[in-house]
Amino acid sequence: MNSKFSELIRKQLFIDGQFCSAVSGETLDLINPSTGETITRVDSGNREDIDRAVDVAHRVFQEGPWADLNQRERAKLLFRIADAMEARLTELFTLETLCNGRPVNETRTQLARVPDYFRYFAGLAFAQRSDVVPVEGPYLNYINKVPIGVVGNSSPFNHPIMIMCKSLAACLAAGCTTVVKPSELTPLSTLFLAELFCEAGLPPGVFNVVPGTGPVAGRALAENPKLGKFVLTGSAEAGRDAAALASRNFTSLTLELGGNSPVLIFEDVELERVVNFATFGQFIGAGQTCIAANRFIVQRPLYEPFCAALKAKTEQIRVGDPFDESTQRGPVISEKAMNRVLEYVMVGKDEGATLLTGGGRATVPGLEGGFFLQPTVFKDVTPDMRIGQAEVFGPFAVVTPFDDEEEAVRIANNSPYALGAGLHTNDLTRAHNLARRLRAGLVWINDHHRNDPASPWGGFGNSGMGREYGSESFESYFLPQSVWVRIDKAPFDWYRDTHKQKRLN
Repeated sequence: MNSKFSELIRKQLFIDGQFCSAVSGETLDLINPSTGETITRVDSGNREDIDRAVDVAHRVFQEGPWADLNQRERAKLLFRIADAMEARLTELFTLETLCNGRPVNETRTQLARVPDYFRYFAGLAFAQRSDVVPVEGPYLNYINKVPIGVVGNSSPFNHPIMIMCKSLAACLAAGCTTVVKPSELTPLSTLFLAELFCEAGLPPGVFNVVPGTGPVAGRALAENPKLGKFVLTGSAEAGRDAAALASRNFTSLTLELGGNSPVLIFEDVELERVVNFATFGQFIGAGQTCIAANRFIVQRPLYEPFCAALKAKTEQIRVGDPFDESTQRGPVISEKAMNRVLEYVMVGKDEGATLLTGGGRATVPGLEGGFFLQPTVFKDVTPDMRIGQAEVFGPFAVVTPFDDEEEAVRIANNSPYALGAGLHTNDLTRAHNLARRLRAGLVWINDHHRNDPASPWGGFGNSGMGREYGSESFESYFLPQSVWVRIDKAPFDWYRDTHKQKRLN
């Protein structure tokens, strides 16, 4: 274990408010993507561990003390959790950078926003009111919102805390309990957060963490019959598998899956400005985001100038040690991920696309064992090429020309994915009209990557189902219960007065 970080590292499962060993005694080797060396070994949970954690969460949901807290008391606790996260922000972003290799400037800035997720959903909990429904006859009909129960959450490696908390804040505000299966590549920040939550006053058993592999722990969590809801962020293939498992128990689902975001760029934009947004949209997080700006679709008069400017800007990005404040891009998550990107470089060359820049490993002095890649861009890419259709999930972008709006929309929508899309133009009438025509759950006009806890987040089709953030997410953690109250004291006897009745139901 790296002694520099040893005081931050928790290596066991977290169940019922305590760290405990995995039943099997098996462990996961956590690899530092910047060096290729082992950080530490963390206990790896199996089905028995998952079932134990779900049983605890189910008991706490039904019996208390979580079930005994009213909505406003839970909301107050979420405010305390937000404050506690802000106080320990340095530890959290340090662990994320250690495990996934994102530069500290990225993890620090990203995680600084997460406490507000809890404040936002706490506000919704404070403001929540039940509906009274106008109905025919002498009846009062009102709707109770019943928390859905235990929520399983399988979170990814690229934004371990942010993506988990997108769902977790709404889950806790609604009064649910949870079992989290963090990515086997990046569990350390989630385990540290579990301890922090307890210190903030979250009752034992409300938040449980079981590190493990997807085929073992992830599968066991998705198909546990005591879950009311299962939340997954991952690939489309992982989403299909999870949906099939959860459907056996009619478990509710929220799935945020793959993406291959198109970005339409019209000739009326200022070149330097749009190139700055393009490099940010693609290379932040080493391109390992579901909404990365992968496909630049550029109007033909601007095409060659854009390609030249994008090449120059991309080659200025400083790849290096993610703990160095001057680093702008770190490694990809693993050797497997690195090799996948390099394979797509070969695919692009074989398909006849032009390698504009990059295409190989990047050398970082002193970190020769790390999984560093040169930011890579191909031009002259046609919509039918594999490199234009695949979610490469790395620092890898393609550029395609178009002539008119119809062609631009056709190319943009020619994808099985429909999570994010962008467009850049100074013609706002065009922008608003085209936004409606882009097949994507998220559309950015003259920007990229932006989000807010008040705005719903999610995709269409192969990019998932359900929404995170916003009131849409909050409401998905409740089941509506319709309550009917007869307010007429007149006698009722259907079998005596059948012929007088005006309605059966």
